[in-house]
Amino acid sequence: MRTIPFRGLGVAMVTPFTRDGAVDEPCLCRLVDWLIESGVDALVPVGSTGEGATLTHEEHRRVIDIVLDQANGRVPVCPGAGSNATHEAIGLAQHAKRAGATAVLSVTPYYNKPEPDGLLRHYAAIAEAADIPIILYNVPSRTGRNYPPEVILRIAHEVPHVVAVKESSGNLTQALEIIERRPEGFAVYAGDDIFAAPTILMGGDGVISVIGNELPRWTARMVQAALQGDAETAREWHYRLQPLMLANFWETNPAPVKCVMAMLGLIEENLRLPLTPVSERTRERLRALLQQMGVDTTVAVGGVAE
Repeated sequence: MRTIPFRGLGVAMVTPFTRDGAVDEPCLCRLVDWLIESGVDALVPVGSTGEGATLTHEEHRRVIDIVLDQANGRVPVCPGAGSNATHEAIGLAQHAKRAGATAVLSVTPYYNKPEPDGLLRHYAAIAEAADIPIILYNVPSRTGRNYPPEVILRIAHEVPHVVAVKESSGNLTQALEIIERRPEGFAVYAGDDIFAAPTILMGGDGVISVIGNELPRWTARMVQAALQGDAETAREWHYRLQPLMLANFWETNPAPVKCVMAMLGLIEENLRLPLTPVSERTRERLRALLQQMGVDTTVAVGGVAE
């Protein structure tokens, strides 16, 4: 029987870097504590928002270890462990299993864009070799290929280790079709914050969130309201958060997110090439937006007016 990795708010964590480009391990530990204390339900490090593509495999494994050690069982940890090479995805998933991860987030292979049969064999191979629950990550804006509901549902039925999908196609209809036709115990997570509340209210299980890095308490309130079927409260929080949900993609993610987090005193605004900090125009727009939303950037760590 499948076990759902988590219900509620999972945060697609940023990876903080020092000015010289190293992983900022003390800052990463502080982020883990802050997010958990802010009420998130799960941590999802080293995914797209975590700049997993620019980490070495050694760094990737190290971040997994740090987050798991610091979380210390307080919330599920579901690290990114995907690759467009099946053997690499297997290696990362095996490490996550040994480290004690609840599940792994495994992106559909990018660049080489396999056919559905190849995708099925990819996930079956990871499942057999790593023996860990897998969250399939469908994000065509990054991988170059969308996999429709019938493909994801086929994998869900034929590979029992695939226990969930992070649906980031940008098409809410796809998530709703999967929810309607999924096998028992298969979780559906919104992969876009803008679709979190509607996905959950229509039977989804949560969100793997970007905005949860910046405003976890507010985001948790939206998600919990949706899980409880309180559409009015979920709607209120959604529209309070929506401006920043959209602003997080004014430039390539996670550059705007890291800019906001730096304004809130959470991290230094460092990214790895080829990603660069946001333009000054975007920076000023973000600063003005936070003020409009009632977020006090003069308050150290968090800056959120409750």
